[in-house]
Amino acid sequence: MRDPSIPYPHDRLLEMTLLRLIPRWVQPNHITMLRLLATPFVVWLVAAEHYTVGIAAFLIVASTDMVDGAMARTRKQITEWGTLFDPLADKLLIGAMVVVIVFEHVNPLLGITIIVLEALMLVGGYIRLRRGIVKPANTWGKIKMILQCAGVLLLLIAIATGYDLFIPVSFGVFALALIFALVSLLTHGI
Repeated sequence: MRDPSIPYPHDRLLEMTLLRLIPRWVQPNHITMLRLLATPFVVWLVAAEHYTVGIAAFLIVASTDMVDGAMARTRKQITEWGTLFDPLADKLLIGAMVVVIVFEHVNPLLGITIIVLEALMLVGGYIRLRRGIVKPANTWGKIKMILQCAGVLLLLIAIATGYDLFIPVSFGVFALALIFALVSLLTHGI
């Protein structure tokens, strides 16, 4: 199993660029909390069909997942709170977007499947926590999150532009994300 404190290559790239702009007093947990607090705003924008601003807001909020993780690993600021709440913030953002757009524009069964798998991952995390085990997301889970964000983005673009070709592509990306979610769930253990 990969040591969660070892930075990924993209962490080093962010450290040399974007993270230099973030003051040292800003902690990764602050960024995670920002994602938690901003999620309802993003959902409202999309539900109210303010797609241009909603897409930008989704991209910014979703990218905070990469930023807080890179900050935690490169600045040696990994905390138990962050390990628990970072994936929760991701699941709330993706889950809310799935409820708002996937159910209506793609397929309710796909939406339910995504929500159920995310819930199973949360339950697994809770069971591990009760056993005193705190595990950060594994590589499969990170890939799943990237694919889910791509699926949401493609779907938002399809809805905003009326370019329906992106809907089946989004469906395919979500289906691939489901495979990675299953692998993540099975390899993470309970």
